[in-house]
Amino acid sequence: MSGPLKTFLQYAIIFVITALLIWVSLRGLTGENKGEFLLETWRSADKGWLIVMAVLSIISHVIRAERWRMLLEPTGYKPRLSYSFLSLMVGYLVNMVVPRGGEVSRCYNLYKLDKTPADTSFGTVVVERIVDLVCLVTLLAFAFILESEKLFRFMRTLPIAEGGYSSGLSIAALAIGGLILLVGLSYWIVKKNKNVNAFIVRTWQGFKGGFLSIFRLRNKGLFIFYSISIWILYFLMSYTVILAFEETEHLGLKAVLGMFAIGSIAMAAPLPGGTGSYHVLVPQGLVLLYSVPQADAVAFTFIFHGWQTAVLIAGGALSLIATSVIIKRKQ
Repeated sequence: MSGPLKTFLQYAIIFVITALLIWVSLRGLTGENKGEFLLETWRSADKGWLIVMAVLSIISHVIRAERWRMLLEPTGYKPRLSYSFLSLMVGYLVNMVVPRGGEVSRCYNLYKLDKTPADTSFGTVVVERIVDLVCLVTLLAFAFILESEKLFRFMRTLPIAEGGYSSGLSIAALAIGGLILLVGLSYWIVKKNKNVNAFIVRTWQGFKGGFLSIFRLRNKGLFIFYSISIWILYFLMSYTVILAFEETEHLGLKAVLGMFAIGSIAMAAPLPGGTGSYHVLVPQGLVLLYSVPQADAVAFTFIFHGWQTAVLIAGGALSLIATSVIIKRKQ
């Protein structure tokens, strides 16, 4: 199968799955005119809280961009905060189209702006992802401690729970087998081609320099503070949106933590921006765990995710335009 055809089929499958999940979620809306119901929910929302959520989102991205600069400094590169922020937002925009593609695109965007080697900056992005994973797991642990009964009850409703332990082992076995096959094939290609081998070695050196930068940070305490602040802001973003709707404003902080956990599970799916999986799992959690009416839960989720996506698209598009202008001026 040719490369372009394979890529087309991959995106076609992702699109079909996303559309199917959205259709399944929309079935939970009452009445024939589902668009009118969503529009009415949007009209009744407290726009002040939604604006607060957008401001918190931008602040979290600025802090993330500054944290990225901290990781790049030990490698000998320290781009402007504006450059790292623009590249970060462009990466978010790409993630809306290509799942997990934003990590590579933001490194390439930073290279165009500041000539920071992409392999080096990608090593720092991997460090970021590891740190974020630790923060996420910690937050999920708190969520399961405080809302354990409800969250475990929700987990039992997921399709993967129907297969039980044997289903989980089968998925793990397939994943490990595929990884071994991929590593073996990659090793064979590298051994057969000297140019590929040289490229791998050169790329690995840059990646390793970026990855090990965390051990050479000047101010590790500030790095930890930034990391914690980013996830606190993510939590506050969820809370402000919940306060914006009459149907959910009564939910407490524990419920917000529970919904944050469910949303994190949904966003882990390899779909653009979690679209589809988020629209199915979050309403299910609101209905099963917090007795929110089905139609209200679906409408809330669509507007929540849509507003968050709109902020990222607007920021990413403006950042892409700004990047083009800066590059043209430099040339």
